[in-house]
Parts: sequence; C-alpha cells; structure tokens
Amino acid sequence: MGWALALHGGAGDVPRTLPPESREPRLATLRRCLDIGTAALREGRTALDVVELVVRELEDCPHFNAGRGSVLTSAGTVEMEACVMEGATLHCGAVSGLSTVANAVSLARLVMEKTPHIYLAFDGAEAFAREQGVETKDPSHFITDNNIERLRQAKEANRVQIDYTQPAAGQSQKAQAVVDDNCQTGTVGCVAVDAAGNLATATSTGGLVNKMPGRIGDTPLVGAGTYANALCAVSATGKGEEIIRRTVARDVAALMERGDALPLRDAAARVVAGAARGAVGLVAVSRQGEVCMAHNTTAMFRACATEAGHTEVGIWTDAADAGTGADGETVSVAL
Repeated sequence: MGWALALHGGAGDVPRTLPPESREPRLATLRRCLDIGTAALREGRTALDVVELVVRELEDCPHFNAGRGSVLTSAGTVEMEACVMEGATLHCGAVSGLSTVANAVSLARLVMEKTPHIYLAFDGAEAFAREQGVETKDPSHFITDNNIERLRQAKEANRVQIDYTQPAAGQSQKAQAVVDDNCQTGTVGCVAVDAAGNLATATSTGGLVNKMPGRIGDTPLVGAGTYANALCAVSATGKGEEIIRRTVARDVAALMERGDALPLRDAAARVVAGAARGAVGLVAVSRQGEVCMAHNTTAMFRACATEAGHTEVGIWTDAADAGTGADGETVSVAL
C-alpha cells in the first residue's frame, strides 16, 4: 500500500464551541506538518527522519503542548519530554525533564544514536544536549502567557489538568474565555511507514498542567505512549497515568503479534475502548500502509495521509465519520 503517516496534536475535552481563532491555527499547523511529512516521504526520506521532522515542527508551534507551548509545573517551570523509536531495529531514545532544549525529539534521537542508553533525564539530559551542541533556549522561551494563566486556573481549581481540560464548574466567565482560547494545548506525535516498509514513531510533550516537578508521563516511556516494531508504529496522547498502566502503545502491537492477530484498526480500537473513558487517543500506522486514529475522548487534533491518496485533517469524529476511509485503508474512530 506504500508510505503513510499520521500525526496528532493531543486529545481531550475539546468543545465544539472552540472559536475559529483558536481552532484554525492548530488545523493550519497540522496541514502544514502533514504536507512537510508527505513531501519528505515522496522524496524517499526514512520513516525515522520523517517523524522527527514533523514533531520538530509541532514543537515549534506554541498552540500545542510541546516545545514552545509546553504547559507549566506547579512550580511554574517547564519540564519537556520526548521519545523516538524505530520499528525494524527496536532502537529507541527518550528524554525528560528538559527546560532549555529547543527540540526534545531531536535530543531523544541523539540519545538513541549516540549513547549506549535509551533514556536520559533532567541534568544528565541537559548536559548531553550541551555536549552534542543542540539548540538551546533560555527557559523563559517556552513559557507563554496563556500557559501562565492556565496554571493559575489549575491552581485555583486545585487539580492537575490534561490536554484541553475545560474549567471546573463555578469558574468565572473570564476563565472560561481563556480556556476556550489559545491556552488549550495538546501533546504532539507522529507515526510513519516509508516506501521500504520501515516504521517509526515520535512523541513530545510538556506533560500536565500543574504537575509536580519531577513527574514523568507516558510519552518517554517506551511501550506506554510511544512504541514501534516491525508491524506497526503508535503514538498515544491523553491521561499519562492511564496510558502507562495499560501500556497502550505496546498493547496495540501485541494484539497484532499474537496467533489470532488483529488488523491495525481492530487492535487500536480494542486498546482505546479498554481504557478509561475520556483518557486515551492514539495514531498508528502498519507496515502495509494502513492508518488508524482512535480516541475515547470527545476529540483529537489529528491528520493523516497515504500514498494511495487518502488525506484527513480533523478534530471531532462523528458516528457517521467513524469507520473505513474511502480508500479502505484509513479509519478514524471515536469510542
């Protein structure tokens, strides 16, 4: 079926009242990143190159919860994390606790390729970044006004918030207006299969609003938020603790590996449906060029393209939209 890729900008409780000025910049970024990824695949770039390239672009966009748009810890700081994985070799790299690295996904790849390890965090990861000469920024670069306000709201409500969390009951109209605007951000990820059948995945995030400093989520944990093998590549988003407990990304692959193997769409749908309602979304591709984008949240910012010609960019998935795509290879499912 040829090459294919899918990407996401987070899942959660996204209201259909989301105003155009908040909705359109995100959709425009997804379309632009989809174009960048498809162009790279047409040029013969590897799946690993493509997922890094796409996620770097998403990290640079302040409307998503990664890189420049990373949400803040309870201490008002940024702690970014990312992971990359190559399916054929099972090579992988992960980082967390970053506060100065411009593109966490690229540092994760360097951990994979330049060290004997899989995972580096906090001071050790920052020191490695300096050794490798990657681009760094002052920590203030990653702190946006909207995320400062979002942290204030989370503290006021005394809760930790996932992507696109809505205000708690009783919050002011002013708080509602802010949350309906650009302070809503989502974890980012990309999966791809290239023309040679190589699979790769990458995920990047700032974590949870008002999280404790030092908290590590599902994104950098291989098999939880990020996983690829010779059959599929998966990038998850949602409530990190739920994704970790259920090893969401690895479970999709496991259902495709067993004796009565499930196809990608069924494996992804089963895993997402088995998680707590409103907790999980994922994008996945198979070696055969199939794509699945599934979520049990109200919505997921997502996009995909296949060599066969199917393209999709969306947020919500209505019942009428769920199911097989026009080319028989792509499915978006709200569960």
